[in-house]
Amino acid sequence: MEETKKSESKKSCANCGAEMKFKPGSNQIKCEYCGYEEFIEQAKSSFEELELEHYLKVVGENAFTQTIDLLNCKNCGANQHVEENYKSLNCVYCGEPLIREDVEKEGWILPGAVLPFQLDKKKALGIFKNWVKGIWFAPNNLKKASIDAEGLHGLYVPYWTFDSNLYASYQGERGDYYYETQRVRTKNGTQTRQVRKTRWSRASGTVNGFIDDILINASQKKRRDLPSKIAFWNVKELVPFDSNYLSGFVTEKYTVSLKEGHHQSFQEAKKIAYQWIRRDIGGDTQRIHHADIKLNDETFKHILLPVYISSYRYNGKEYQFYINGQTGTLSGTRPYSFWKIFFLVLFILVIAAIIAIFAQ
Repeated sequence: MEETKKSESKKSCANCGAEMKFKPGSNQIKCEYCGYEEFIEQAKSSFEELELEHYLKVVGENAFTQTIDLLNCKNCGANQHVEENYKSLNCVYCGEPLIREDVEKEGWILPGAVLPFQLDKKKALGIFKNWVKGIWFAPNNLKKASIDAEGLHGLYVPYWTFDSNLYASYQGERGDYYYETQRVRTKNGTQTRQVRKTRWSRASGTVNGFIDDILINASQKKRRDLPSKIAFWNVKELVPFDSNYLSGFVTEKYTVSLKEGHHQSFQEAKKIAYQWIRRDIGGDTQRIHHADIKLNDETFKHILLPVYISSYRYNGKEYQFYINGQTGTLSGTRPYSFWKIFFLVLFILVIAAIIAIFAQ
């Protein structure tokens, strides 16, 4: 119960009593009213890897270690948790207004670690503005939206991460390339060419090793998948979970269960096993006929990773922009201004017509 109270409590400023928020790029929380700062006490031990098999069999895939307040977006279905009190909030994904009275209490597996934001909102907004400036044929409304800091939200995205020892025995074939000279008839006579062929030989053996931090997005819905361009974080910089890191940001609850996340992680582990097997077989190419893959000593963590999101509507269509809260990498879809393109094409046609007239 003590752990639950720690996460649900709001840190008040010792100087003025206002709520304090996490200061990105540091291990401090700061009062935005008077500027008072406090250090987040670092855990003496590293974050815990939970034993997967024990958790699934004994505790249960849907068991939780904490209860949190969640707001469910009725438009896109995203589950969002906000650490501090607020009067109004919009969904970080679709911009739909969220109502405080609709809050529901739900359980979740307490995060084992968090990757704190390294960029504050001002820096993220600057990255977004520079990106917008470099876009050709962008609607004027888009450039206005890039000035609105309220449209940019900091979001902690939930992920499962899995570790295990992998062992695989296999049977297959090794292919080595060789070349034969062949004669080919042409109109000008006979020519020779080198034809590549493959010499196959049987191969079998075993591979084993440790797989560290297979990341599985725990909030996968088709319309909310993070672009692959920004979905790269240095998880070596994870720190033990402390609710102070969530202050001032929105946190999304996982919608992919631990059991489903484990199933997806096995598919990733299988890809890794096949890479190891191909490397072990050697040669120029390989065939894998059978592979018996086993994972032992599996552990998992529920972690939170930082992303900035801006949602924008143009002509009834929704566009989203994502910024990695650790690296600053940006990815987004963009609308095109019909009139800017139309007038450019018209201008080119007029210039072409003038040139044609003078040429005559």
